[in-house]
Amino acid sequence: MEVKKKPEEEENELVLELKGQLENEHLTPVEKLRLLNDSLNNALNSAAVHVNSGELTRLKSQLYLSGVLIHCVRVLSLHPSSLWGDLSAAATLAHLTSSCCVGVEPGPHSETFHRLFLPSVVDALLSLAAQLVNRTENVSLLRKVMDSVGWLLAAHTHLTEKVLSSIHYEQIQVCDDVTVSLLCVQMWIQTCTANSDFLSGLSDDSILLLLNEAIGQLALSSDSTVGGASLRLILLMASQLGRCLRPLLLSFRGLDSLLHKDWRGRGFDRGIDQLIALIQSEKDVVSQTQGSSEHVRAACVIQAAWRSYKTRRRVKSLNRAISVLQRKYRARRREQQQQKEAQLWEEELKYQVCVRRQQARRRFHQKQRQLLQLLPADQVQSYLQECENRAAVVIQSFWRGFRERRHYSSTQRHMLRRERAVRMLQRGVRRFLHKRRAAKVPPLTPFWIGQKGLTDSRRAELKQQVDEHIATHQSFRVSPEECSCLHEEVQLLLLSVLQTGAQQRMEEQRVEALLAHVHTQLELLRDAPPLSVVTETDADTFLSPSGPVAARARDAHNAMLQASRLPWWRMLGDTDAGPVDPLGSTHLPELEEELGGLYIGGTVADKKQTQVDEVKL
Repeated sequence: MEVKKKPEEEENELVLELKGQLENEHLTPVEKLRLLNDSLNNALNSAAVHVNSGELTRLKSQLYLSGVLIHCVRVLSLHPSSLWGDLSAAATLAHLTSSCCVGVEPGPHSETFHRLFLPSVVDALLSLAAQLVNRTENVSLLRKVMDSVGWLLAAHTHLTEKVLSSIHYEQIQVCDDVTVSLLCVQMWIQTCTANSDFLSGLSDDSILLLLNEAIGQLALSSDSTVGGASLRLILLMASQLGRCLRPLLLSFRGLDSLLHKDWRGRGFDRGIDQLIALIQSEKDVVSQTQGSSEHVRAACVIQAAWRSYKTRRRVKSLNRAISVLQRKYRARRREQQQQKEAQLWEEELKYQVCVRRQQARRRFHQKQRQLLQLLPADQVQSYLQECENRAAVVIQSFWRGFRERRHYSSTQRHMLRRERAVRMLQRGVRRFLHKRRAAKVPPLTPFWIGQKGLTDSRRAELKQQVDEHIATHQSFRVSPEECSCLHEEVQLLLLSVLQTGAQQRMEEQRVEALLAHVHTQLELLRDAPPLSVVTETDADTFLSPSGPVAARARDAHNAMLQASRLPWWRMLGDTDAGPVDPLGSTHLPELEEELGGLYIGGTVADKKQTQVDEVKL
């Protein structure tokens, strides 16, 4: 025998089953939309059939508490492209959702329901309405959605401010379609008609926004239906609010003239006369209350005093802020000036460095030209060619170095990385093999383990072995007398070596002096003028030995100065060659070839003349 379930239990099971189906992730938005429409329509129809009026309220509360209405809001918030353009089903779901939100008893979740959930529902409905605005074939769907919004506003007055400040509602108002404007005005008329206390529960700002919308339709639209609906809304607000609306009407200057000029003869002149009479009556009251000029003057004085007080107070509070701003501005300007001065100083320094470099280079070239003038004409070209060769060698070395480094960085980097990896692997393998071999070697026993002290017999045996070793390996030590004799012999040998070395050095210096003298004489003879033009002064230079010596010393000094002032890249080739000795042993064959036996005979046979020349030098 089946037990008949109660209606409450059946509704709970249906709601839970619907919630489980909606939480299925495989459902598409279109399937969810159709499922919600069918389930909510059936549930609301079945609950409306019951005689008990609390059945429908309980069902709506169960739908909210279970989260089904939240799924409805999510589906309505989707873009029409996600719903495959099924806007009629979306409008039906909007109507069902607004119906479910009216008459709900959220219980302990009342604050969340009114502050969070209902604004999200209104935003979703207005978003759907904004998407339907630009489609002329969906006027009936738009009317259905706007009726749903009006039904929500009639039940929950606090949502009016949310609707008037919504971005989607502003998009709807911007539309130039007459039908859309008419639907907006009719929505407010139906809301005020359905709930007579709707306007009394609104704030002054909300009432002013609503009144601004109605008067804006009168000012912008020229359609008689929109104008009649707007006029009817204003009169309805005036009848429900009474005197509270009249001061607000005066804030719209020129409203009476607009009604009289633009909307006369449209079929609702009676309503226009009523509204103009309300405005005129309020103007008479205001003019009576402001009839006294003294009161006006007193009000102006009070306002001036109050504004001056506020201004002085504001200036006093702004002094600190102004000082802070000035301080920051001055610090910033000072920093900019310092940066600019530093930049100018750096540029000036760079310019001075460049100028000094140019001047140094110019002086160097001038000195180089002066030094080149001292060289013989036949040596200038060879010297310049040698300098160019050195410069070319330096440039080539730099270029080859750059080319090799680039080649190394492009081709050898991978090889080095591979070698480094191989070394790392080998190091790890060797460490592993060393540890394994060390583990296989048995531990050594310490040398002190098992040792005993020396006995007397063992000590006597060791002493005998030491005596035998000393007797076998006798010492060959030298006596002190032999050491002193040996020392004297070494001193005599060292003294003789030093004396012969000093004599050899003196002989070498004498030979070098003679070579220098002869070389100088040869250069002077080679550069001497012909005998036909020789003067007495020129003859004295050849007869006096001081002249050739001074000329040779001057040439050597000029050569050293010229070599020391060469640039570094021209002296790179001379670093490895070492100093050249012009009077060394390598020039002896050349001198012998030039002078023949005269030089050799003079050095070997005539020692007296050589000594005289040495004294002269």
